[in-house]
Amino acid sequence: MSTQAAISPAAGSRPFTVKRVGSHLGAEVIGLDLKKPLDAATFNALEATLVEHKVIFVRGANLTTKEHVDLSRNFGDLEVHPFRPEGEFPEIMVLDNHKDNPVLSTDVWHSDTTFRIKPTKYTILRSQIIPDVGGDTLWCDMETVYECLSAPMRKFLDGLTAVHDFQNFRKLFKKTPEDQERLRKMEELYPNPIHPVIRTHPISGRKCLYVNPQFTIRIVELDEDESRVLLDYLFQQVHVPEYQFRFHWGVGDIIFWDNSSTQHYAANDYYPNRRRMERTAVIGDKPF
Repeated sequence: MSTQAAISPAAGSRPFTVKRVGSHLGAEVIGLDLKKPLDAATFNALEATLVEHKVIFVRGANLTTKEHVDLSRNFGDLEVHPFRPEGEFPEIMVLDNHKDNPVLSTDVWHSDTTFRIKPTKYTILRSQIIPDVGGDTLWCDMETVYECLSAPMRKFLDGLTAVHDFQNFRKLFKKTPEDQERLRKMEELYPNPIHPVIRTHPISGRKCLYVNPQFTIRIVELDEDESRVLLDYLFQQVHVPEYQFRFHWGVGDIIFWDNSSTQHYAANDYYPNRRRMERTAVIGDKPF
């Protein structure tokens, strides 16, 4: 496909151009100034583009932290991440990794905060400091993963449910009485939710595989051994390159993704160099 053919003209009232860059997911939004407030028509077109392409990005948007938060609020109420300290903008989670602050589990395939009863709907990530080499982010299209499973497997998975847990963040709590008390409070705030193994997208109505190695711990309807074998098989599907889109960051880029239909992985191939990002996340609905 030529570059020209890959660029779709503005559709209807859409005031920007969309350039598809991945076979199943991933598109660049061109000609949209995100520093300016979005009117209703522009926002509706942007969200529709996000749902269609699952991951969309704007190069060199160069937003301030406040502009990032204001832009994100168009999509709904924003999360305050429970395991990150709050600052001037509590909706912002800072991901600043370097030799003195190694990565904590972002280099594991996952969909954001599935340990919540209402997991993250959209994530919006902005780059500030990028290493000279490495630091890409990868996404996997979980709708395509579902569609490429055999018909008997899809039928078997429909109706199954899985337990999710904030297992990776448990590493943050020491064995001291104070930390263990904090952990108990977190367990009360975020009791293990049960989500469908096959989720229906709340807007598109398409089905997708909704288990991930970061947070999914077992399938309810199976015994422990059966659950582990099946989850291990399902977790492997994200490693198929044809299902993926890989993004090479530039300073000031911003990217939006749909957590209902994707998983992502931040490559930790730049350590001990520095990579600093700021992230907002939109509160979602209970999966069905």
